[in-house]
Amino acid sequence: MLTPAHIERVVGAALEEDAPWGDLTSEYLIPENTTAHADLVAREPGVFSGGEVFATAFRLTDPRVVVQLTVDDGARFAAGAVLASVSGPARAVLTAERIGLNFAQRMSGIASLTRAYVDAVAHTGVRIADTRKTTPGLRAFERAAVRAGGGRNHRYSLSDAVMAKDNHLAILTRGGASITDALAAAMERLPHTSHLEVEVDRLDQIEPVLAAGIGTIMLDNFSLEDLRAGVAQVAGRATVEASGGVSLDTVRAIAETGVDVISVGALTHSARALDLGLDIRIDAD
Repeated sequence: MLTPAHIERVVGAALEEDAPWGDLTSEYLIPENTTAHADLVAREPGVFSGGEVFATAFRLTDPRVVVQLTVDDGARFAAGAVLASVSGPARAVLTAERIGLNFAQRMSGIASLTRAYVDAVAHTGVRIADTRKTTPGLRAFERAAVRAGGGRNHRYSLSDAVMAKDNHLAILTRGGASITDALAAAMERLPHTSHLEVEVDRLDQIEPVLAAGIGTIMLDNFSLEDLRAGVAQVAGRATVEASGGVSLDTVRAIAETGVDVISVGALTHSARALDLGLDIRIDAD
């Protein structure tokens, strides 16, 4: 979903927000013909994401600015590593600096946190997935960062898959209607290409939901004991996703219950921006 057109649209809006009538500081302090070279330097170790987004911030500011990426998205790096080099008109480099950094820091922070979760469940066969708990307007950017960190994307939007959560089920079953019958009726109306996932928060909901023939069942905020019991009850009849109460301290134990997927909202809603800096060298005229 992170197409060049989408990157340009979002980054362009960010640049306009940051300098709606130009960069007064650079225009008044920096001679017009001054050029600059700069390095994107890591202040701490991590996983890189957002290279093309970073480059687009400079290109949209002034097409004469050249950005050379020295690491690929998804690459690990150490503190002190040079991740990209920038050269061109100094005014433009300074104007685009903050926006380019904001995106690279945010996306690399998400990628680094995602990699920590992926590493924590290594050799279990469990997939780490994100959620729709993303920054409004930045979902494609944050989801790309999750992939760079080795994670998987959940449904991109409400338009991509049918997912019945607790509030949906409460409305469906008001008046005593059967969960199985309501879900089965929905399955009959769905195109064959659509997928149905259902969230449950109790063990006794599992069998009625499975009886409708759904593809994925989400065990939400289950204890480890109940997760193991739920996986045994599903017995391969659907993909089992665990969600809720997931942290780096708990994710390995959750994975070892036998679930197939663990969705982690923290990948996007709680990731810390990574500390990256742009070190500039001004050329003599």
